[in-house]
Amino acid sequence: MLNTPEPDTHVACPMPLLAAADLQDNLMTAGHDLDRLQTLLSHACDELMQGFYGATDQIRSFVESAEANSQTPDMLAGVTRHLGTAITALQFQDMASQLIAHTHQRLRNCADRLARETMGDDDDGYTVVEEAPLRPNPVTQDEMDAGSVELF
Repeated sequence: MLNTPEPDTHVACPMPLLAAADLQDNLMTAGHDLDRLQTLLSHACDELMQGFYGATDQIRSFVESAEANSQTPDMLAGVTRHLGTAITALQFQDMASQLIAHTHQRLRNCADRLARETMGDDDDGYTVVEEAPLRPNPVTQDEMDAGSVELF
């Protein structure tokens, strides 16, 4: 038969404790780096939202005070393009946040499993391992246009 799985004949070799601890530290550091990245993205999103609301307020003021002239439609079309770009950036932030949370959960699961396998259970009982994400990738979008990303 084609593509039949062969039985696994490898015997699991226990990982040296120092190597396991170092690997666990690296996994946790990567998780902390993801937390910092999430903070940076959140700050950028807040700034973007403030700019978005500021642009909206200026448009309202412009429409209320503008005299009907031939440049008004072109100016409003330009503003609309800029706001579309802002919306795309917000969608990017949403996708990036989902990927960060997904990766953080996966790293945490690896670190917890590594700790449980190398160090065993605590005196308090069974070592708790955070569940791994069920899907390999929470975001399947590979390109972005304004309005093209389904926000979760």
